[in-house]
Amino acid sequence: MTITKSRVPRFLRLTDRPTLSTKMMWVGLAITLTFILIAIFSPLFIQWGILQDPTEFLSNPIHEPPSWTHWFGTNRLGYDVFSRTLMGSVVAWKVVILATALSMAIGVPLGLVSGYLGGRLDRVLLFLMDTIYTLPGLLLSITLAFVVGRGIWNAAIALSIAYVPQYYRVVRNHTVSVKTELFIEAAQAMGASTWRVLSRYLFLNVIQSVPVLFTLNAADAILVLGGLGFLGLGLPEEVPEWGHDLRQALDALPTGIWWTAFFPGCTMTLMVVGLSLFGEGLNEFVNPKMRNE
Repeated sequence: MTITKSRVPRFLRLTDRPTLSTKMMWVGLAITLTFILIAIFSPLFIQWGILQDPTEFLSNPIHEPPSWTHWFGTNRLGYDVFSRTLMGSVVAWKVVILATALSMAIGVPLGLVSGYLGGRLDRVLLFLMDTIYTLPGLLLSITLAFVVGRGIWNAAIALSIAYVPQYYRVVRNHTVSVKTELFIEAAQAMGASTWRVLSRYLFLNVIQSVPVLFTLNAADAILVLGGLGFLGLGLPEEVPEWGHDLRQALDALPTGIWWTAFFPGCTMTLMVVGLSLFGEGLNEFVNPKMRNE
């Protein structure tokens, strides 16, 4: 069977002139994949002795500028900034994936059930989710971090609550619009159970925007996690985390020690930009009405 050009997804056509959104998506994907590879191989490099252990205290040197021995220099405790910066991506991915997975696991089913059943349950859930949605995400995460304490799982829980309403609202609104389609009414007329309608007919038709929301929430979660770390919340101090390292570097900046803040800050910014570009570019392909051609 010959695959014609019309059968190939538009963003995979190499013969077309790439649009700005296509370039954005591919650049963002390249950056995101780079950080995924860093997160995969950094622990292995430490285990093999290629990278220094980011939690190993060094008596000397302290605040050494970037050199061949320590590419990104060392901080006030003698930690190697290069290894801590790379391992920060491992911690970021762990927290972000856990937080967004928890948000989806709660928000998607609630949105499906609420949009399909409607009635009092829908009104109550809408009021609850709108109330949570109106709260600033960072402020809500800070409050929850005080309650649940430090740790990767606790930080993920603190972040996830703020994103549940977004998944709920997207899935619920799509469910409300799709449930009036003829194929849903036909399934109901044939005696399909509520569970069968939700799982077989509705789920795949309303889930298309969730991957886009995942990438955008992941970018935001990295910033919020960095904010928690900067405030001394979220993760234990010995864990290599970009926000915590920025907080530790704050006092050294006036003395000209720039590298302890520059490299973690730039790395966190680059990862956020990559995820944002990929999410925004992907959004234009998932939602064709947003394209400007």
